[in-house]
Amino acid sequence: MKQALVIFIGAFLISFSAESQTLNQGDTRIHVLGNYGLRWENFGAGAGVEFFFAENFAFMPSYVRIFPRVGTASNFSADLRYYVSTGTSQLYFMGGYSQNWENPQPDGAGRNRSYKGANVGVGAYMGLTDWVGLSTEFRVQSQFPREAGFRFGVAFPL
Repeated sequence: MKQALVIFIGAFLISFSAESQTLNQGDTRIHVLGNYGLRWENFGAGAGVEFFFAENFAFMPSYVRIFPRVGTASNFSADLRYYVSTGTSQLYFMGGYSQNWENPQPDGAGRNRSYKGANVGVGAYMGLTDWVGLSTEFRVQSQFPREAGFRFGVAFPL
């Protein structure tokens, strides 16, 4: 009985959210992100706003504060996304501009360094309900530290 109830509620939520997860011009999503770099194994946290300027095309600027073992670091990205699927589960390819700032010295001593470059990747958005969805992304950055990484988090359609 419990299993049947869970299946019924899950099917209801998926069918309800499929109608509200569109990729139309003018749609907007706010993302709250976690970040993990595979080379240096640094975690980060940040946010971004995704704006659909044409059907299946979105622009997403985002800022992530990275927490290295020593020093400080942050990243700004401005990505263009092309969604290849629609519905509850949406797959996209992305590319864009990225800039990293870092200070490898403890307590803010020393010089800040800045690195500019490009990033490319693939990601997915899966709508859970009409007001929240899961967001995942795998990306590779061309500038220092030249590492592949994962982004994960939640997105809130407006």
